[in-house]
Amino acid sequence: MNAFTHGLRSFVTARETGILLALVLVIVAATVKNPNFLFSSDGFRDLLLTPSILLLVAVGQAIVIITRNVDLSVGSVLGLTAYLTGRLFIDVPGIPVIAVFAIGIVAGGLLGLINGALVAFAKVPALVITLGTLYAYRGINVLWTGSDRINSSDMPKEFLSLGTGQVLFVPILTIIAVVVLVAAAWYLRNQRGGRELYAIGSDPAAANLYGLKVTQRVLAAFILCGALAGLAGVLYAARYGTVNSQAGNGFELQAVGAAVIGGVAIFGGSGSVWGAAIGAYLLFTINRALPILGVQDFWQRAVVGALIIGAIVLDRVLALRQARRLVEARDGQ
Repeated sequence: MNAFTHGLRSFVTARETGILLALVLVIVAATVKNPNFLFSSDGFRDLLLTPSILLLVAVGQAIVIITRNVDLSVGSVLGLTAYLTGRLFIDVPGIPVIAVFAIGIVAGGLLGLINGALVAFAKVPALVITLGTLYAYRGINVLWTGSDRINSSDMPKEFLSLGTGQVLFVPILTIIAVVVLVAAAWYLRNQRGGRELYAIGSDPAAANLYGLKVTQRVLAAFILCGALAGLAGVLYAARYGTVNSQAGNGFELQAVGAAVIGGVAIFGGSGSVWGAAIGAYLLFTINRALPILGVQDFWQRAVVGALIIGAIVLDRVLALRQARRLVEARDGQ
């Protein structure tokens, strides 16, 4: 009973629970206004399907932010790997779908490796590095793509079915995203490497003094973030069937917003990929729900901005409160 009570209390007080409640309230309000928002086959499907690609990018972003860094290049990585996916099907006829997935993930990981190496070894702030690679990767994509674009007719039907198919009313894309989410959450919670990412984000200098492999862990976080953006790029091609030089544009800010709104502290050291995932769904659901509720486009953007600012302010308030409690506990001894 005590264990149950403790678990219930932890769930109720968790930041993720508040975000989940906000998501439920938005869905309920939109459904009351227009029942088709949820109670229709297309409405329910879109509610699960549309945020799945952002979920993957947000999970990778959350892992990087936990280390007290940020990766602003993920949208460009997604766009590059999405176009690479289409080119593989065109230039290598008969290539297995699994090989395309592997190449996309590896390509994203290599782009993440470049970011991580510059941050971890050159000791250049991640904000500066990834802002530069955001434009560099996008420039490469525009140069490579030109005025060309990939069409659904260029890709095999079995690949495109991954973006539209379902298993027991659940989109395949959503299943893939949830599997990745569960694996990432398990690693962060149960593996030493995952716990060390939190320690590094909480105090990088102390983590160095304690002997943690700070450079390797930060490098691994960026590689994983790039790999997940690469996977998202492959799935983007499957989902939309059309890829041009602007694919993935804006995903970097949405991913940061999803992670921060989901309770991942922008200053590092706390938060979870569960929160980032819920934040991704909340962002997309708000964008779908507010027009139904009659909210103008300007206010839709203002609501998302207010959520991000509120999340950052709340993180700061909680951090200061925790620091004050630690000081009081130390002085009381």
